[in-house]
Amino acid sequence: MKLSVIIVNYNVKYFLEQCLISVFKAMEGIDGEVWVVDNNSADASMEMVHRLFPQVRCIENKDNVGFSKANNQAMLQSSGEYILLLNPDTVVEEDTFHKCLQYMDDHPDVGGLGVKMIDGKGQYLPESKRGLPTPEVALYKMIGLNKLFPKSRRFGKYHMGFVGENETAAVDVLAGAYMWMRKSVLDEVGLLDETFFMYGEDIDLSYRITQGGYQNVYFPETSIIHYKGESTKKMTVNYVFIFYKAMVIFARKHYKGRHARTFIFLINLAIYGRAALAVVQRMVSKSWLFVVDLILVLGGLFLIKEYWEEHIKEFDTFPDELVYIHFPYYTFLWLVSVYLSGGYRKPWSTNRIIRGVLIGSVLISAVYGLLPNHLRYSRGIIIAGSAWAMFALITVRILVQSLSQRRLSFSSEATHNVVIVGHAQERNRVRSIMDRSEVPMNFLGFVALEDEPNHGDVLGKMDRLDELCRLYDVNEVIFCARDVSNSDTMRWMKQMGSDNIHFKIVPDERYFIIGSNSKDINGELYTEEIRFALADAEIRRNKRLLDVILCLILLIPGLLIGWMNDGIIRYYQNLMQVFWGKKTWVSYDHSVSVDHLPELADGVYSTSDVRHEDSLSEEMRQKLNFFYAKNYSYESDVNRVLKALFTRIK
Repeated sequence: MKLSVIIVNYNVKYFLEQCLISVFKAMEGIDGEVWVVDNNSADASMEMVHRLFPQVRCIENKDNVGFSKANNQAMLQSSGEYILLLNPDTVVEEDTFHKCLQYMDDHPDVGGLGVKMIDGKGQYLPESKRGLPTPEVALYKMIGLNKLFPKSRRFGKYHMGFVGENETAAVDVLAGAYMWMRKSVLDEVGLLDETFFMYGEDIDLSYRITQGGYQNVYFPETSIIHYKGESTKKMTVNYVFIFYKAMVIFARKHYKGRHARTFIFLINLAIYGRAALAVVQRMVSKSWLFVVDLILVLGGLFLIKEYWEEHIKEFDTFPDELVYIHFPYYTFLWLVSVYLSGGYRKPWSTNRIIRGVLIGSVLISAVYGLLPNHLRYSRGIIIAGSAWAMFALITVRILVQSLSQRRLSFSSEATHNVVIVGHAQERNRVRSIMDRSEVPMNFLGFVALEDEPNHGDVLGKMDRLDELCRLYDVNEVIFCARDVSNSDTMRWMKQMGSDNIHFKIVPDERYFIIGSNSKDINGELYTEEIRFALADAEIRRNKRLLDVILCLILLIPGLLIGWMNDGIIRYYQNLMQVFWGKKTWVSYDHSVSVDHLPELADGVYSTSDVRHEDSLSEEMRQKLNFFYAKNYSYESDVNRVLKALFTRIK
């Protein structure tokens, strides 16, 4: 047998399916086998493999045993002359394996081979070729000299920037996403070191291959797409600690004396420096827009007050309490309401911002109405402030969106101007997937292949794809894999990768579309499968925050509400259980099965409350649960709580 391809999978079902499709196209004419080792995925990955790819040899672990051990499990049982370790979030060209086989057969001194990798946006990935992370190389990388002088033979060794992207050359390290190795060499130097759970194992094995007297080669005559970001989040503190601790293991294993101590010292510095940087970056990325909104709204309120004093109240001035006490809680209620309405969730929506500000204004008015007369300063300022808040928040998002798209955009939502490339039948099928996926986008038309005449929604032919994208301001291209080869897809991606265009691929006879906009973010996925809003971690966190806010709001009127409902003691018991997270205000009706829905704590009220519960059939209760999970919104919780309270009071 000539080739054994080994793929370790963990919860990337759709990417794995696309990868396997490309692998079997590339395996045509080659005597080989394909292994999938699953590390206890929870997304039905293996059910898909058994159903669609029965020829795949599978190992299904009951635990996540890590990258190294999982690969070793398959390598120990593999029979190929060559072994390829391949990530599941990759796509290979149709002739990739044939070219690699030919090169390795012609160069018996080569022990390992890597290829040119591009990300989901067509950008070249510099980790396609890497140098050994010696203390010197590690220092230059940590202080950023490798980025300042990427092509320097001294400072640019980490990514070997002095070697051209299209230049075949010997390298120190093979990328773990695509490691093509000679099995006889592995028999000499050993398999992956299982001390490395994740990261570093590719560096260690590459080093041992060169120490065994063989070459590792960067081979750019063929390319793969590596979407990246699916299995790990590179900017998390957890990533920093795992990656750099792997470097410590490598240093202790291969360096001795002063070199090892120096390397470990530098790595420990990097761990805490990069961890602090990761925390700061995440905080800034999560909070910068909120801080900008806060400054703008508070500043606007102050200017409104100044104008009010000068032109409306005439010579009369407001007390300082208005600025130092009332303006901060006005702003807080507006921004929190916008947050709960989804105003900070991309794609940004003008409607969500307006709705959030209006809800905040209602809450402010409610507080205003409870205040004594001498603390009620001006309803007009509240009205003017709410108008300013809407204007300021919407304008900021328009400006940010326009800058990110490099053109003026009067929509606060991300604009996806989409074209589909392929033959008519497949194009229409893909268009139906897009429609049913409910992803907001602006479909511009189709791009035909060379042998098809222009008609209807056809904008032009694929041989002029780059011109069509510029002419029609396209920023997303979807390729039909049945009609467009992976090689042609990657050729266009590399050619247009610098034009701020996103690319996606839909496999033949599949009902999902996959892509990724950069190497540092998760791949994107459009499917016809049901997507539950409550399955989103951010929405669940916001639901928890809403529970706490409702507890605080309902705390004061609790005596009256409790007396008119289930009793004061029970009311406050429920309120405290929600506050501490043991319950949620609204949950499913647990009188029917909810096994297929995102998990929720028990609720004070259920989806069946405020309805005639006794008359609801089991099917109707299941539908109410289903639609609550699928279409969840924060307003729905508020409305359900208020309706439940009002209904019981009546």
